[in-house]
Amino acid sequence: MHIHILGICGTFMGGVALLARSAGFTVTGCDAGVYPPMSTQLEEQGIALIEGYSPDQLAMSPDLFVIGNAVSRGNPLLEAILDRGLPYVSGPQWLADNVLQGKWVLAVAGTHGKTTTSSLLAWILEDAGLNPGFLIGGVPGNFAISARLTDTPFFVIEADEYDTAFCDKRSKFVHYRPRTVVLNNLEYDHADIFPDLAAIETQFHHLVRTVPKIGRIIVNDAEDSLKRVVERGCWSELEWFGGQAEQVAGKTSWQYEEMDERGDSIAFMLNGKEQAVSRLPLAGAHNRANALAAMAAARHVGVTPMHAAEALERFEGVKRRLEPRGTVRGVTVYDDFAHHPTAIATTVAGLRQRVGERRILAVLEPRSNTMKLGAMKSQLPASLVQADKVFCYAGNLGWDANEVFGPMGDKAHVSDNLGSLVDAIAAEARYGDQILVMSNGGFGGIHDRLLEALARKS
Repeated sequence: MHIHILGICGTFMGGVALLARSAGFTVTGCDAGVYPPMSTQLEEQGIALIEGYSPDQLAMSPDLFVIGNAVSRGNPLLEAILDRGLPYVSGPQWLADNVLQGKWVLAVAGTHGKTTTSSLLAWILEDAGLNPGFLIGGVPGNFAISARLTDTPFFVIEADEYDTAFCDKRSKFVHYRPRTVVLNNLEYDHADIFPDLAAIETQFHHLVRTVPKIGRIIVNDAEDSLKRVVERGCWSELEWFGGQAEQVAGKTSWQYEEMDERGDSIAFMLNGKEQAVSRLPLAGAHNRANALAAMAAARHVGVTPMHAAEALERFEGVKRRLEPRGTVRGVTVYDDFAHHPTAIATTVAGLRQRVGERRILAVLEPRSNTMKLGAMKSQLPASLVQADKVFCYAGNLGWDANEVFGPMGDKAHVSDNLGSLVDAIAAEARYGDQILVMSNGGFGGIHDRLLEALARKS
């Protein structure tokens, strides 16, 4: 069977393409403005990519079109499919029907940390010999691929609350029917589709409703929004993490404690009793909470905390999550996916804990739909307080970045020209500096441009 995927270079749809190919389907796809790592990954797997959405692609005569949620009405290829009455389906629905049916699905949901937590969870299961399938919105270093299909019952999936497709405005994760769920956190985001936090909480409760009675939901005890979700009704086993490390009125609780100043060595506890100690190769309190959640989820399928802790020490990170891209003249350039103010703050804090007093030059592209709309622009300066210098690319914004960052004075530099921004960062950088680039897109190849500019400095 031949499927043609519209929007194939998105992290989710690219993963669907890899799974479909593994399942024996003939896979082609199209997209516009593609960038690594997904485009590279697809090409390496021999999946043909077509640039753009020309209706000429109908001549390929696929059996089914799979539509990504980045494709909207008015797209010329989508309009041609609808006009001719050709068969189509959303990516999440295709996945549910062709991959997840009959699997023990372990889903990781939340505003932040989904990619890292699902990568940690997949690696723990792999290290335990469970050989899980997975679909993750990034490329874990331990696998070097974002999705794979196996013949075991277990499948780990990053469960996104963004809408499904032009024809289905429910969150993607309602299609997955998981047996194990991590609810990592919940803040307002996706201002282009959700009017307020309550609307997102409703979608999360739709997910809770799909979990069977024998299933388990692992919830961040520090999040009032998630407590409200659970209070709407829960019919499955509940475990909590991140709160008090004891059992209160039958409440199962996971917690960690830092064993050293840098927070690298941590003790994992369940109901106040130490289960294991591990040296986690990830920076930041948010990543320690992610590891705790992954350990709790792995325990549901039989992996002991001791085994999980040992696996965590061998975790190789995720591309675009505080990923070092190179060091030139003693200046290191990092790539990170952070684009929400909370994620920006926790990423900067994690790097600060790792590098101590060395200067952090934070480079931000407010590229997400929420950021472009300016829904959280007022929170950006506070999210960057631990950075020594802030550089913001203001191209294609619908709001005045100079006004937003003005109160930061000389600490902030704003430019709507990428070349000028690169020059300003390179001129500022000195030996020992850490340049932290944060964007949910390709950012015009700024990482390589920065490394080249640093190499040219006299």
